[in-house]
Amino acid sequence: MKHSAPRHIFDFSSSPQHYVSAAGTDIDGVIPASLLRTKDPGLPCISEPECIRHYAALARRNFGVDNGFYPLGSCTMKYNPRIDEELAALPGFAEVHPYTDAADDVVQLLRDCETALCAISGMSRITFQPAAGAHGETTGLLLVRAYHADAGDSGSRTEILVPDSAHGTNPATAAMAGFTVVQVKSDDNGNVDIHDLRSKVSNKTAAIMLTNPNTLGLFEEHITRIADIVHTAGGLLYYDGANLNALLGVCRPGDIGFDIMHFNLHKTFATPHGGGGPGAGPVGVAERLVPFLPGPMPIKNGNGFYTPEKSIGRVRAFYGNIPVIIKAYVYIKSLGSAGLRHVAHMAVLNANYLLEKLTPLFDRPYARRCLHEFVLSADRYAQYSIRAMDIAKRLIDYGFHPPTMYFPLIVSECLMIEPTETESKETLDAFISAVAAVIDEIKTDAETVRTAPHLSPVARLDETYAARNPDLTYNQE
Repeated sequence: MKHSAPRHIFDFSSSPQHYVSAAGTDIDGVIPASLLRTKDPGLPCISEPECIRHYAALARRNFGVDNGFYPLGSCTMKYNPRIDEELAALPGFAEVHPYTDAADDVVQLLRDCETALCAISGMSRITFQPAAGAHGETTGLLLVRAYHADAGDSGSRTEILVPDSAHGTNPATAAMAGFTVVQVKSDDNGNVDIHDLRSKVSNKTAAIMLTNPNTLGLFEEHITRIADIVHTAGGLLYYDGANLNALLGVCRPGDIGFDIMHFNLHKTFATPHGGGGPGAGPVGVAERLVPFLPGPMPIKNGNGFYTPEKSIGRVRAFYGNIPVIIKAYVYIKSLGSAGLRHVAHMAVLNANYLLEKLTPLFDRPYARRCLHEFVLSADRYAQYSIRAMDIAKRLIDYGFHPPTMYFPLIVSECLMIEPTETESKETLDAFISAVAAVIDEIKTDAETVRTAPHLSPVARLDETYAARNPDLTYNQE
């Protein structure tokens, strides 16, 4: 099938026709002459129907959980209940200025949401200021730094331990926060290698950043030993909440030794994910770190709001991203504790079902049951000159978004798959059938797989070139 080239909105322009007129309005003298344009702004001249049709056509090319299965590992791309969106859009939430008395209801909601998140996580207090997960990580490491500075150790606690299977944001955030990153190896079972950890922990250790289950989809079997080792050395444990969907109502990070964590409300608690936002990355802390939380907190203190005595200061506007927080709050309240636990159980069940069905088609690097996601290797198809990328791209032609590719880096030709709890068995079976069909094609018509996708609006791109040479503006010349 021939790919249709996307048309730019300027392609529809029919200058010098003008479809929007200010006739009948009295604007003379309203705008100062110094602010008026002296030349044409270069906007396309199209009618409103043409404009709507153009952007509607672009929207139909988007892929999301609303129109298909999105098994993107480590990102928890699950369907979002529409009731959450509707309630967050109520005038009492959407049209309230944050610094008026009318916002008191929002402040109360924040306190209630904090109570719920503390119950879910085992943390003592929450700040809602961080805008998303990586911003939460930055906030968390600033808390680590402040904690050690208060103890007189800021000059020596310069290292952050990060497993080799970690999300890329972990070492990046640690470096941005001024720490030296020390990588810890994984063992043959996909856990943090305890022997390597012991060799890396020292009086320079400020904290270790962990995701549990880790990015291999495996629960850290030695998590309490890891906590003991790091705590004994004077370090802290930071929990990356990216994979919290697997633990809801089952295991609390605070109960297994973590001192600080961030939540990804925009994925775990069913608010929009992807496309650059919106996000919310609240950070929870154990009791000993409460004095360092960003201020002000949503607690009235006389005529103002309370700021902890040793606060690291603001990291964002006071309330945080309120619409996302409200959606997460509605999600939590509508499901309740039993419902949240069911979310985790179904996420784990769906992932293990897919893992067992797909294992015969790939190499399985870790012979363990997974939690909410898993990794497989496409190494065996190198004999056909096929890589994981080719398989992922061919799945587009079957109507499925590709899984995550080449991550974690410690698994060769890695495909990382997370079905989430919201997908039916019928959807999972359809995905299994599509993967099996692609594998059959590899053996009979590998060129079709190597050159996929064939049915999408755009053919396979040179992604490296596109990333290094972005073309972000339209040039009419």
